[in-house]
Amino acid sequence: MRNLLLSIATLLTAGATVAAPAQSAELPKGAARNIVLVHGAFVDQTSWKPVADILTKKGYNVTLVENPLTSLEADVDATKQALAKQNGKTVLVGHSWGGVVITQAGNDSKVSALVYVSAFAPDVGQSLAALAESGPATEGAAAIHPDAKGNLYIDPKVFPSAVAADLPPAIAESLANHQLPLNHTAFEAPVTTAAWRDKPTFYVISTKDKVIAPDAQRFFATRMKAQITEVAGSHASLVVHAKEVAEVIEKAALVK
Repeated sequence: MRNLLLSIATLLTAGATVAAPAQSAELPKGAARNIVLVHGAFVDQTSWKPVADILTKKGYNVTLVENPLTSLEADVDATKQALAKQNGKTVLVGHSWGGVVITQAGNDSKVSALVYVSAFAPDVGQSLAALAESGPATEGAAAIHPDAKGNLYIDPKVFPSAVAADLPPAIAESLANHQLPLNHTAFEAPVTTAAWRDKPTFYVISTKDKVIAPDAQRFFATRMKAQITEVAGSHASLVVHAKEVAEVIEKAALVK
């Protein structure tokens, strides 16, 4: 999976016009220097590589969290371990399932802002399962099924169109066949903290998302009173629209 996602990142950023900075690259005065990126279910942390590359070239200290995807507690712990290593103000970012994780883990004094990218944003007592059941039905959500061990996957036949319609078909199909499972206990666990209630929050809505309905994303963003940016992308907009996503993260880094 990791090599595959790295290949995608290389393919999509090969023609990018972002120039590598000088060694003395300086961030805007007062900006949070640290960015922690939390990935979603079914993929690994390299799904963030296009965004991470852009931010790193601009001088940010970027950390990619490797979620075990075995439970909400385990993923929150992995994120908290990453936060513990940061020196100073940090922007915490989550994609998809990662939104649940940062909602629980983001109540940290180092976190200066939260960014949700096509992400679930539960309130206290809500689980991913509850959000999925109460929100608009989607092609992607309907295709999530458990295996004999209780691990959740998206039907590989549905994955390309539902998750990654704007990626090259061959890559989308390969991703579908190399999914990382999310344990059902993570799906069912409610959060006990909603960090967005106390932190400045930003939300990137993917208007062509077939996993988390755009209307559900707008509900989350509005409920959080987040600063909203829309991109015309699928659930994989963090890859396809990496530049726009990185720009939102940079705005979050400027929060005082």
